[in-house]
Amino acid sequence: MNTSGAPAIDTLDDLRRHLQWAIELEHATIPPYLCALYSLDPTRNTEAAQVIASVFVEEMLHMALAANLLNAVGGEPRIDAPEMLPAYPYPLPHGDRSVLVDLVPFGSEALERFLAIEKPASADAPPESDRYTTIGQFYAAIEAGIQTLCDSMGEDAVFCGDPRRQLHEVHFSSGGGTIIPIHDLKSALAALAEIVEQGEGASRTEVWDGDKDVFHPERDEVAHYYRFVELARGRRFQQGDTPQSGPTGELLPIDPDGIAPMRPNPHTADYAPDSEIRLAQEEFNNTYCLLLYLLDDTFNGSPSQMRDAVAAMYALKSQAQALMRMPSGDGRTTAGPTFEYVPPEQRI
Repeated sequence: MNTSGAPAIDTLDDLRRHLQWAIELEHATIPPYLCALYSLDPTRNTEAAQVIASVFVEEMLHMALAANLLNAVGGEPRIDAPEMLPAYPYPLPHGDRSVLVDLVPFGSEALERFLAIEKPASADAPPESDRYTTIGQFYAAIEAGIQTLCDSMGEDAVFCGDPRRQLHEVHFSSGGGTIIPIHDLKSALAALAEIVEQGEGASRTEVWDGDKDVFHPERDEVAHYYRFVELARGRRFQQGDTPQSGPTGELLPIDPDGIAPMRPNPHTADYAPDSEIRLAQEEFNNTYCLLLYLLDDTFNGSPSQMRDAVAAMYALKSQAQALMRMPSGDGRTTAGPTFEYVPPEQRI
């Protein structure tokens, strides 16, 4: 299979390394999506907040599926680690260096970034195992690697991980897709399909991802890329619409006065050590790193810890929204969460 010049994934160690990259990739989208979500006043921009929240929940699902895949092939997911939170802005992990992720409030700049991140691959795009052009091509390379290794080694040798480390629906029930325990090639391919179809649509050529809208169960759900198209164009997709037609359904209005003007890419170093904003940012960072610790524990043998991780997410929301109510000091913007890594020995 053509991998566009990128190295093939032809050993178990290669596969494990790329699945760790997949975890880092899925996580890389979460802080930017959270900043956009928390900048929205949910009473004035209810529909937009629901769209962003649905994508965030599914990115958490994708990270859990990537961890299940890595555990299934005998790897050990690494979540509570500095590389999960590099300084913003930065490129997608191991991807196209021109696609940066950064921390900005909801608006045209954020949506432009999100569309670049979730861009679907063309129908004939080759798999790319490194410096991938689209996320779909990266996962296609992982799928090709799993198929190759199963052909050469046998499924039992590839799927050699401890099944007790797998997350099941009882551990992660989000309403936004299905957590799939992985133990063989069939379940691995199903997990990869869930990730890609939710991100870019079924068969790379459709708007829809095959699920129902979690907030509007009467509607078919569109893939992440097309949800951001809806927000950018202010209109919903409806049955009969295609990627070429764009959305022609009901209006999806945005109230610009219901968006907190968060300072882009904030850092704790922007503020004095004992200032109110700096202390609030440090509190947020400690809570976020607690979440990483709990997810690390969850994916490394304690699936029931997912409940505590979800509880930490609720604390993050209130802390981030409190920061976005604090004037930054420049007369135009508010403060915001910085998503900076706190080493375990420095956590409060």
